[in-house]
Formats: sequence, C-alpha cells, structure tokens
Amino acid sequence: MNFETSRSAALQKLKRFIDKEIYNYNFKRNFDLGQNNKSNVSCLSPYISHRLITEYEVIKTVLSKFPYQKVEKYIQEIFWRIYWKGWLELRPEVWSDFTEDLKGIKEDDNYKKAINAETQIECFNDWVKELKKNNYLHNHTRMWFASIWIFTLNLPWQKGAEFFMKYLFDGDAASNTLSWRWVAGLQTKGKHYVAQSWNISKFTNSRYQNVKLNENVLPITDQREYKLKTLEIEKNGKSNEILIFFENDLNIESLKLQSYKKVFCVLLNNEKRKIQIDEKVLNYKKTLINDQTKRFDNVEIIDEKSLNDLSDSVKSFDVIYPFVGENLSFLKSLKKKNSLYYNFITREVDEFCWNFSNKGYFNFKLNIPKILQKLSLSL
Repeated sequence: MNFETSRSAALQKLKRFIDKEIYNYNFKRNFDLGQNNKSNVSCLSPYISHRLITEYEVIKTVLSKFPYQKVEKYIQEIFWRIYWKGWLELRPEVWSDFTEDLKGIKEDDNYKKAINAETQIECFNDWVKELKKNNYLHNHTRMWFASIWIFTLNLPWQKGAEFFMKYLFDGDAASNTLSWRWVAGLQTKGKHYVAQSWNISKFTNSRYQNVKLNENVLPITDQREYKLKTLEIEKNGKSNEILIFFENDLNIESLKLQSYKKVFCVLLNNEKRKIQIDEKVLNYKKTLINDQTKRFDNVEIIDEKSLNDLSDSVKSFDVIYPFVGENLSFLKSLKKKNSLYYNFITREVDEFCWNFSNKGYFNFKLNIPKILQKLSLSL
C-alpha cells in the first residue's frame, strides 16, 4: 500500500472513494480482502489522524453528495474517532495510567514471538508482517488481532496498544488506546470482543480457516475507575506573537488565526515520546509536515529541543490544542519545567462534540443530528 503525503492526494483519495465505493461500504466494509486490496474501505485514517483533512471536512464532503440515510454507517464510523477523542479528553488519566503501566510490564518470550510473527497462528503472523510492511491494518482485522493478542496469546493489552502505536501510520492516542480497552472488556465493563474462527474465515473470504483460538474467555478486569472530569483547556484569552502546532492537527488553514510573527510545527523525537514509534512512522509524519509547511511562508519545523531552547526566553505561546496524548504530555512537562503559559486554540465543533462523549457511543450517536446542525448540515 502507498499512502501519499499531500493534502491534495488525500482529497483526491476521498473523492475516488465517494465516487466509486461508498455506496457499497455497508455491505463490504467488514471484509479484509488482503494487504493489496483495500478498495472496500476509504483508507483515509492516516490523513484524518493527522488532520491533513479533518473529520468534519470528510463528513461535509460526503453529505454534500449523498443523503445521510444512504451513507449513515460511514458517517458513524468517522464520528467514532471524534467520540473516542472526546471520551479521553473527559478522562485523561486513562492515557497517563496506560503509559505508566507499560513501564512495569516485562517483554517475555511469548511477547517476542508475537511481535516477530512467530506464533502458531498463521493469520496473526501474517497481520504482524502486514502491519510492519504497510503500517496499516483493516479495522476488522485490528479487532481480531487485539482479541487474539489478549485472549489466545494471553498478552497484556497495554503492550498490544503500544505495538500498534509503534507501527500504525494512523496511530492515535484516543482511538488506539480505547479500542484496545474495548476489546479487552475494560471500556464497557464486562463487554469484550472475542475473535471467532468462523468470523475470520467469512470475512477473509476463507483465506484463513479453522483458526485455533480461545473463544470461551472472560473479559479483563481492572479495579481502577475513571470519573468524568470537566473539560479544562488552558485559555488565557491573550494572543501571543508565536504559534505552536503539532503533527496531529496540521489543518491550520481551517482555523481562524491571527497573523503571527513566528509559527512553529513541532515534531517530537522518539527520546521524548512515551511510546517510541517506528522510523517509517516518524518519517511519514515528517513528510506530512513538509507538505503542509510548504504552503505557508512563515512556518518552521522544529524539534522539542528547539522549543525548549525557545522557551528559555519566550514564556507564553498560542498553541493549537493537541489533545490528550504524546504532544499534550510533552507540553505539560515543558510548562512545569520552564514556567510557561499556553493559550490553547481549539475548534469550536470539537468541544461541542465532546459534550456528548460523557457516556457510551449510543448516546453520542443519538446526538449526531445536533452535531450536523452545528456543521450547518441537516438530515
């Protein structure tokens, strides 16, 4: 698979999917047709997760061509990403506990066999190889993979979520972490996802048959409870001369921004990441940023060391809010170290959607008509 790295290529890919495949999405979306054929799904997630194109842009484009009822399932899948992000914003300790848990988990032989595609399960081994080669997996396959990892191979879900974050081009703190928790039975207490041989056979067009799995398992339990928090994003109301943004929200042209003296896009090196990512993924992020910054005269790409040096003299920045995850964790540590002030810039529609992420997705789904109205769309 080839994921181009320009906004124009992403928009063209969206157009092709809308023109040729979206009508069949409901019926074909669960089939993994092999690593060389992903025509039944949009494969837009690597762009959306970096907001080369935004979720709302995709939704508005689709609904400008089709009535909601005809493309409801696809629109709902896009909204899952927004919902997960809001859910984590309201319970940020889930991210910090996940990354802290990783420090105490040993990488034993079973783990090493799994990540090196040396298990007794053919399909799982193939998916490991595909992930490392293409940095992408079909969404249904991700569910099978996570279930096999947790319930058949008996490996910690945290290490599986880490493994995905390391290799996926579309790795996202909210969607990835919470999806693994959901499979394990932690996200919705007592409700887990168990991969079954017949299901894998059916939706891989019988490529894999009679897969030996542990299909009679109980969900993972965790005594930690995560109470709903009020959304608190630092906004001091004062505009600064310098704007900072990160690689997970590159669509700065869709924000109403003042003129800045300097604009810096920050890409963290692995040394400062809580989860180290594969070199291919880091390079993919670099090329995405390069494409975006070419279109703006005053944008400069810097690393965390340069930002740290800058913060020795400048103590207040405007920052496009980077969401709970790697970049926000870094900003918080830098703020504490250098006594900084941030004026976070958010998208109004993000905060509006996150109001409905306080419960399960069913409740969020009921509010999709309100969100579409906010987007100046209607059913």
